[in-house]
Amino acid sequence: MRSQFWGLYARELLRTFRNPFVLLITVVQPFMWLAFFGSGFAKYAADLAPYYGTSNYIEFLLPGVLSTSMLTVGMFGSMSTIQDKRFGFMKRILITPTSKGVVFLAKALGSASRGLIQIPVMVAAATVFGVRFGLSPLDWCVWVLGLLFVAIGFCSMFLAITASSTDWQTPGVVSNFITMPLMFSSAALYPSAGFPDWMKAISEVNPISYSASLGRHLLLTGAVEWVAFGYLALFAAVMGTIGYFVSSRWLKVD
Repeated sequence: MRSQFWGLYARELLRTFRNPFVLLITVVQPFMWLAFFGSGFAKYAADLAPYYGTSNYIEFLLPGVLSTSMLTVGMFGSMSTIQDKRFGFMKRILITPTSKGVVFLAKALGSASRGLIQIPVMVAAATVFGVRFGLSPLDWCVWVLGLLFVAIGFCSMFLAITASSTDWQTPGVVSNFITMPLMFSSAALYPSAGFPDWMKAISEVNPISYSASLGRHLLLTGAVEWVAFGYLALFAAVMGTIGYFVSSRWLKVD
């Protein structure tokens, strides 16, 4: 089982590096958010510094963009699964002793790991925009691990939702339905202080809000927000468990 998992996991990582277009989109998309969205709102940040905690909006935005990027990697993971079903790879794997649960774990962790490629690119871009990083190695480890938890949670959720589907359009439809409400009801792009009560209620349970808060707290104060870190670990564990059992039972090949 261990060798089967590592073989499938390595395949997921290699698929990214063998497809330059996918790798380019994975890297460029969050950078465009930082460049265009961040630059467009940057001049207003000085007036809103009491809410942002900094007069540099890029500094406020970076943890949020990284967090929302971890949301989108789940969609690519589910698209990869449907591609494997449509081209027969999944059927060939499942006639071996490899279980559906192992396939799910390799897909979820492989997709989540691919999402981490964006972190060094985004950090380098933020440095160009004037963000300064005074984090210790432990701070970096906590931040990256928190982002990994978010990615695992959303990858597991997308894979569970699309486990029984072989339709190319399903991941995109699910992503459009889930991504926008989660992104705009979080504190990733702007403070939640101005939200109406019903949006604040969503924001308070939204994993993206906790991920953005974890990174922002580290970046602006140098302190670890352990409550947010624990929430993200719980989110990954719950979604991973649900995804494992759903895929073990309902993962369909055709």
